[in-house]
Amino acid sequence: MFERLGHFVVRGSKKVLIVYTLTILVAGGIGSLAFGKLDSGGYSDLSSESAQASTYLTEKFGVVEPVAVLVVDTGDKPVDDPEISQAAITLEKKLAQVPGVSKTLSFWSTGGAPSMKATDDKAAFLFVYADSEFGKIGAQIQEEFDGKNGALTVYASGAGVIIHAINSKIEKDLLLAESIAIPLTFLLLAFVFGALVASAMPLVIGVSAILGAFLIIYIFTLFTNVSIFALNLITGLGLGLGIDYALLMVNRFREELHAGKSVEDSVVATVNSAGKTVFYSGLTVFVTLSALIFFPLDFLKSFGYAGVSVISLAVLGALIPLPAIMALLGHKIDKGIVRKAGITPKEDGRWAHTARNVMRRPVPVVIASLLVLGVLSAPIVNIAFAQVDSRVLPKSDPAAIGAAKIIERFDGFEGSPIEVVIPNGAGSEEQVSAYLAQVLKVDGIARIAPTETYGNDLRIQVITSKASRTLAAEKIIEDIRDIPRPEGTLIGGAAADFTDSQNGIARTLPLALGWIALWVMILIFIFTGSIILPIKAVLLNGLSLVATLGAITWVFIDGHMKWLVGDFTVTGALDTGTVILVAVVVFGLSMDYELFLLSRIREEHMAGKSNIESVAVGLQRSARIITAAALLLAVVFAAFMISGVTSIKMMGFGVSFAVLLDATLIRALLVPALMRLFGENNWWAPKPLRRFTITH
Repeated sequence: MFERLGHFVVRGSKKVLIVYTLTILVAGGIGSLAFGKLDSGGYSDLSSESAQASTYLTEKFGVVEPVAVLVVDTGDKPVDDPEISQAAITLEKKLAQVPGVSKTLSFWSTGGAPSMKATDDKAAFLFVYADSEFGKIGAQIQEEFDGKNGALTVYASGAGVIIHAINSKIEKDLLLAESIAIPLTFLLLAFVFGALVASAMPLVIGVSAILGAFLIIYIFTLFTNVSIFALNLITGLGLGLGIDYALLMVNRFREELHAGKSVEDSVVATVNSAGKTVFYSGLTVFVTLSALIFFPLDFLKSFGYAGVSVISLAVLGALIPLPAIMALLGHKIDKGIVRKAGITPKEDGRWAHTARNVMRRPVPVVIASLLVLGVLSAPIVNIAFAQVDSRVLPKSDPAAIGAAKIIERFDGFEGSPIEVVIPNGAGSEEQVSAYLAQVLKVDGIARIAPTETYGNDLRIQVITSKASRTLAAEKIIEDIRDIPRPEGTLIGGAAADFTDSQNGIARTLPLALGWIALWVMILIFIFTGSIILPIKAVLLNGLSLVATLGAITWVFIDGHMKWLVGDFTVTGALDTGTVILVAVVVFGLSMDYELFLLSRIREEHMAGKSNIESVAVGLQRSARIITAAALLLAVVFAAFMISGVTSIKMMGFGVSFAVLLDATLIRALLVPALMRLFGENNWWAPKPLRRFTITH
């Protein structure tokens, strides 16, 4: 199949390239329509109890979350001072006139509700509500009202303000990261490929993958919600896979040319060998990232949609337009020489020597490598999970300052209470009172607001002393749900939403892990014809992933290495969604490198070389590519560490650390050592199964 594809592309190279280019440009043009349809939320499990409670409150009671929670500081005067009251009422009237604001509610407009003033009597809440466009209206309120307002000082926070602050910060930070990473990547590409013409080849794959993926994402937006952050994964993975696959294809094309083959034969041989590796490598990454679609959160599903889209287009780009360009360029692929060693690598160099040295002492190497991985993994015992809140922002950000004021000066979180909804609860006052008395005893409950009645339905707001998207809040929700409650009672609010999201992820995780492990082992078995190698690959990549999570925990929970990643607020927990994303991306990329290495070792072994020599030659011919690809990908993601948003820092650090660890300790040391220990058994498979492999 791959040989026929190679001949087809070579013979019609100009037509193939023109058609593919036009198709991708049209796809990019249509796909750009997706930008205005992407969502900034997606962190909730829409099938959960908290989602049911939210729907009930919205449809039956018309209840909405405030778009902005303002802390109005009155300076040295008490909140009920006549002059202060007049200034606050004037401020509230101005807020009510902001386009899109549906209503306002404050200490002053409620006649001095005690629950809405600070413990020091020198500040009070002012809630602002909107029917839609939370981020836009929140941003406008913050821009116009945050800061000094006559005798008052306003600190803006709340859902809309924080969402906009995080999104706009990420957008600016990513633009800065790209302005640093892209020029640096181009310089490194020229050095790694050794020639300017060859160094442009990753763009062929990367740009076509990115533009094509935009179209697929646009199609997804017609049927479901897609997170705006999916664009970041598309661009990052598109460039990363473009580099990986271009390195593999161009390197093999050069090998064939330098061996004296014609341009056509070189392209066909490249597609039939490196192209086959790219195809199976892409499949392993595809099934790995497709596991994200299983999760109940649209945020994670979106990365699944983005991942499978960009991977599919990257493989297509490596198998169709790139061979067409190589056919047209021929020996000109080496034009613009920057470094001769990058064009004609040694047949027997330091990587082969490294492999042979490792295989002379495989047991000590395995033990030492596992000890290093164990040390890196040790901090994982402290891992804890939460969800994105204002603390992912820099401490100096106005939204973060506003949120901190709420924690410091108020007894409980009025802006995000636990919502208890009791349908048809009217007439059961005694049972409800007994239930609420038990709720009040739960550790972390500050107070319970008066019961509100809507027809026969009851709504009770439970005010906590804990932030709503933390482990402490999750414990409160679990304790409340353990209490026997009136029939039909729903527990909602931000803390319940967080708890249900975490539980949804926990429920789905075994399915996602099982899906990844099963399909990856099947694909590697089909590719290598071995039972041993797929199991070993999954176990090694699992060890690499645990070590990466240990490093992330040490940095972002224990608060180390701020000199490298920049300052951030240590919250004692990691954002669950980002951890899942990093883990899946890292596992997929690790499998990418695993297939690169195994393909060359397998090829040498099938050519008649011994197990030891196959590993040595295979490592010499592939380790340079793997290391270069890992370095370039690490540069792309390391640039994310300049972000002021902690979750983006964590993603940048995690992916960079993982690919470098994988390309060095795992591929250069553990893989050859274990290949030596297993010997010829590496390639064993039961006879009845061999007919299902491509080596058959």
